Amino acid sequence: MTTARTPRRPGAPGDPLADAPDLVPDLAPDEVARLQRRTRGTLMAGQVLAGLGMGSTLSIGAIVVAEVSGSPALSGLAATMATLGAALAAIPLARLAARAGRARALATGAALAATGAALCIVAGGLASTPLLLVGILLIGVGTAVNLQSRFAAADLAAPATRGRDLSLVVWATTVGAVSGPNLIGPGESLGAVLGMPALTGPFLFTIAAQALAAVLYLVALRPDPLRVARRLALEQERRDAAARDAGGGQTAAVEVDDRPGIRLALIAIALSHATMVSVMAMTPVHLTDHGATLTIVGLTISLHIAGMYALSPVFGILSDRLGRWGTILLGQGMLVASLLMTGLGAESEGWVVAGLIALGLGWSASTVAGSALLTDSTAPARRTVVQGRSDLLMSGSGAVGGALAGVVLAMAGYSGLSFAALGLTAVVVVALLLTRTAGRRPARR
Repeated sequence: MTTARTPRRPGAPGDPLADAPDLVPDLAPDEVARLQRRTRGTLMAGQVLAGLGMGSTLSIGAIVVAEVSGSPALSGLAATMATLGAALAAIPLARLAARAGRARALATGAALAATGAALCIVAGGLASTPLLLVGILLIGVGTAVNLQSRFAAADLAAPATRGRDLSLVVWATTVGAVSGPNLIGPGESLGAVLGMPALTGPFLFTIAAQALAAVLYLVALRPDPLRVARRLALEQERRDAAARDAGGGQTAAVEVDDRPGIRLALIAIALSHATMVSVMAMTPVHLTDHGATLTIVGLTISLHIAGMYALSPVFGILSDRLGRWGTILLGQGMLVASLLMTGLGAESEGWVVAGLIALGLGWSASTVAGSALLTDSTAPARRTVVQGRSDLLMSGSGAVGGALAGVVLAMAGYSGLSFAALGLTAVVVVALLLTRTAGRRPARR
């Protein structure tokens, strides 16, 4: 017996998820809510596993590159390759999600990260710098998985709680980001017991954590949240079409992209990330040049990371209640405050620490609200593609910001870098004001 197929959505011809609604179960509203809670929990667990694995290896990556290559000058390539890996994987993983669902895309990214860790171990044994850099690039794909996970949390979220659900997945990164670096010592001890090349032991944790995450996504993200969301959108379109036919053509319009909202979200996410990365990356250099101990440097970065993730649920709730626009503006205000602290108080360790905490908080508010706005503003059939472009812009802007920050630091000092970064926040604020003045202030939906 042939199953009747749903007509393709206008404007999205050939969409595999839209063309195969029979592969997705028909769920009642309460079942959709339960699936969303399970999806959110699965994504949070995956974020913890990814953070545990990546936190240790990315922290030691620069040291391993310097050791294998024999040149400390090449150590910066570790961060560059990891960022490049995240950027290169953003759109392919988004396209895979659009074609095969979130579970397949997230599991594929996690498997690539585990493969990268294995290559790093082999590269350590062979003393091969090119192979090591390829391995680190693949580990960076795990960052693209982390970014896509926050959007996966929004697939089935109700509009009124979309910011909260998205932010809880971001918050889960805190556990891995804080705990991961502490696994360097145990990882090195384990590697020594197993007779592995020096400094490669921590990569074992990456292999185990990313492999577990891949299995978790494939097993627990069923039915796939993106497939279910697409089916729900198609069913709504059918109801709208039926109402239009019955009412002489008068019915709600099919959901389409809110292009001003998309542009605003892309600008806010990319430039907030560039601001954060540029100042954060140069802070250890500035502090050590001014006599700060490594303990102070480590504490500063740890508090900064805590600012990035620990309060993200607060900003998610604010974005649901205050609105995406207002929360992005709040985030820019905190970024401005942080840059004034680091710019005017560059000679004070206390002001720099306070500035880095505020920098993390401003990034969190802007990223959470911007990601929710991007989802709100994009039609369901195009969300994965637009989200992938956002992740590419985010990673790319961070890489450019980090690279240029060193040049600005050398020319204008840490204060000059902070004041220059104010220009990025100004662009976001102007974009916000222009969107509002044009009468296209994004709806919270």
